[in-house]
Amino acid sequence: MTEPHTHATHPEIVKRLRRAEGHLRSVIAMIEDSRPCLDIAQQLSAVEKAITNAKRTLIQDHLDHCLEETVGALARDQRQSIDEFKTITKYL
Repeated sequence: MTEPHTHATHPEIVKRLRRAEGHLRSVIAMIEDSRPCLDIAQQLSAVEKAITNAKRTLIQDHLDHCLEETVGALARDQRQSIDEFKTITKYL
């Protein structure tokens, strides 16, 4: 069995996902109520954005903490590749 794996950002991630969950419930209700497609698309965009932000936060937090623990202290010239990797993942 694995040990618990939590970070300080997890409550923020849960908050974002609950927001997405609320938006998604709204989208379902809107479709069932035959609301205009533009309104539905706007809500779907909000769901997508909330999930994307939650995912980005989770990945960045993982890189900032777990990768650092695994790699440990490195010389400045070795560290550059790790720092560049962490930076480029922000564009995913």
